[in-house]
Amino acid sequence: MKEHWSDDLPVAQVRVARPTDKLKELEIFYCQGLGLRKLGSFEKHKGYNGFMVGLPGFGYHLEFTQHEAGSPCPAPSQDNLLVLYIPDQQKIDTVVERLSRMNYPEVAPENPYWQEKGAVTIEDPDGWRLVLMPTAGIN
Repeated sequence: MKEHWSDDLPVAQVRVARPTDKLKELEIFYCQGLGLRKLGSFEKHKGYNGFMVGLPGFGYHLEFTQHEAGSPCPAPSQDNLLVLYIPDQQKIDTVVERLSRMNYPEVAPENPYWQEKGAVTIEDPDGWRLVLMPTAGIN
């Protein structure tokens, strides 16, 4: 039996959207660096450009938008996280190495829990934090 959302809230898709002034840099970071697929994009839609990334066939997407008048979005804190749970440590190491070569090195997490569990924290071009968490570290 496939799990689904509550009948009181029958959600079909989840998209997390965030404004930025670094649209191209974020596309490079999340697509070339992290390895997510660009699922779609738009230009000049009522003053906005943007793109969506995620995993094809899954209803979970990240969307980044930029308004023609500017869309600054500094991270509100070092504990605003996007956490990806990954079962293959070698894949995590490969992504970390690739992002490091792109000048996105590992940073110390605000919350020591992540480091204690073997996760790696990296800041994206806007300063928002990405955590690559090995599933072996989950209790």
